[in-house]
Amino acid sequence: MDDLTADLARRLVAEQFPAWAHLEVTGVERQGWDNRTFRLGTDLTVRLPSAAAYTPAVDKEHRHLPALAAHLPIPVPEPVALGAPTGDFPHPWSIRRWLEGETIDVATGLDRDRLANDLGRLLTILRSAPAADGPAAGQHSFYRGCHPSAYADQVQAALRELEARVDTAACEAVWAAALTSVWEQSPVWFHGDIAAGNLLAANGRLSALIDFGTCGVGDPACDLVIAWTYFDGDERRIFREAAGLDEGAWRRARGWALWKALILIARVPGADTDGAQTRILTEILTDPLTD
Repeated sequence: MDDLTADLARRLVAEQFPAWAHLEVTGVERQGWDNRTFRLGTDLTVRLPSAAAYTPAVDKEHRHLPALAAHLPIPVPEPVALGAPTGDFPHPWSIRRWLEGETIDVATGLDRDRLANDLGRLLTILRSAPAADGPAAGQHSFYRGCHPSAYADQVQAALRELEARVDTAACEAVWAAALTSVWEQSPVWFHGDIAAGNLLAANGRLSALIDFGTCGVGDPACDLVIAWTYFDGDERRIFREAAGLDEGAWRRARGWALWKALILIARVPGADTDGAQTRILTEILTDPLTD
């Protein structure tokens, strides 16, 4: 993403939306992998996908976020304009409303028990949003919303690579349990990447949900992974009670969490240098709530 600069964002805005050409463009300190975001003035952002694989999210979010925003009790990014590919930048891109707040991994004064409850309730509300016109889970959502078996090959490959470093028997048991159920209800909305970096907080409370690039309609189990990647102990129990869903969904969610931890430990050089993924894997394997 080194070539996705504030100067590029400034040129795109000036060429396609000259009414905003006078606004200052500045980088946003904390960035995800799929997109590069810039502040446009004080009230807007410019969002550039970092690769072709992430471009389906641009139109998807532009089309569906307004309806989801009207349904959800906290703000989500409001689409303002849709940018077209150019010679300088070969992908569609977007302008959104800026949302104030800090991501929950750095927010101060956060009531984590309340956050667990609020997030669980938010996910139940998201699942109740009208889904008839929503995009079915698939490649555009990187198979979030599908069955976790979509990544069975990656789990098996990671376990072979990590045989001497992780408890493969325990991992295989969690993975096998994840494959014993399927979502048998009508498809519902899922976010697809409920993670600390996509949850904003203000005044000690959850204040916004951002980055719907992997959203769609399907199995919502993937949205429960934060139970192990962020919450622990009583927080996890509170989140589980508020989020609802049956035992099968929680076993599939645990499988999703296992898949991500394993591939990060196995395949991303330096990804576990601080032990973060190892700690997450320990939480997944020792959680009594999903035994």
